[in-house]
Amino acid sequence: MNSSDRRVEVFAPFGHAYDLTKKICFQPFDLAKWFVIGFAAWLATFFSGGSFNWRNKLSQGDWQWHAQHQGAPFTWSHSAPWVVPLVLFGLLLGLAFGALILWLNARGRFMFTDCIVRNRGAIAEPWREYRTEGNSLFVFQLVFTFCALLGFGVLAFLFVLVRYWAKPIVPLGLLVVLGVFWILVMILFSLLLHFMLPVMYRRRCGAREAFRAVSALIRANLGVFLLFLLFYLVLCVAAMAIGCIAGCVTCCVAALPYIGTVILLPVVMTMFAYPLCFVRQFGDEYDVWAVLPPPTEPPPPQVPPIQETLPPA
Repeated sequence: MNSSDRRVEVFAPFGHAYDLTKKICFQPFDLAKWFVIGFAAWLATFFSGGSFNWRNKLSQGDWQWHAQHQGAPFTWSHSAPWVVPLVLFGLLLGLAFGALILWLNARGRFMFTDCIVRNRGAIAEPWREYRTEGNSLFVFQLVFTFCALLGFGVLAFLFVLVRYWAKPIVPLGLLVVLGVFWILVMILFSLLLHFMLPVMYRRRCGAREAFRAVSALIRANLGVFLLFLLFYLVLCVAAMAIGCIAGCVTCCVAALPYIGTVILLPVVMTMFAYPLCFVRQFGDEYDVWAVLPPPTEPPPPQVPPIQETLPPA
């Protein structure tokens, strides 16, 4: 449906998501429910509640390859026989761990969506109910991640050639343009992923069908989706600022995996619910709350039949 057929708001759904978060988290406040929903949110947000703290010597300027690397260059023939198998095993282990994270993230997205839609803290039931849709989303995310890493790897390889080869095959300016274009493409696909989830949850369909439906919807309403993207990026910056403040106030406790998501659950839930509230404006087929049964009205009280008294003979 085109946005000209109905009025589509960009800012009002954020207010709805904020009110929904207050209702789920604080009306009434249930600590056990909070921790259960926090676990689903932790999986759904790609473990973004935690971070790794490490010192980057490259940014300090005390690491120089040409100054510290002296002698003959390293070759695999100079290494021990066990180095190559160990490196290959490490690569395979890293790939398997990354695939496991993507799989848990895809399944967690449906769990967190179900917690928001049904206002409950549930893990096992949505994990089983949306198994097929979650696995389909996992395959889509796996292909998307592979394409993203492949594209950035090619760009990085070309950048190295431009930087260190005497006769580069690609001008540096063109390489920068390609890098910016690839980043924009990845942002577009991330936007598609945000709206594929409610379509799959509502229609109980696979990722391919949801991708086609969302692509057609965005093409028909490109302007309003661009406004949504700009506003969502601003919200992401604000959410990251809140996360940094929470990390400082709690002495980096909010940077711990799962614990940080539990502490920042209202922020995480509001950001996650905003796309759900936005896309529902395009009709019931995009409304995740349409899966809920309509409220049943209590039956009217039965009135005893009126007995007419016959006049005495």
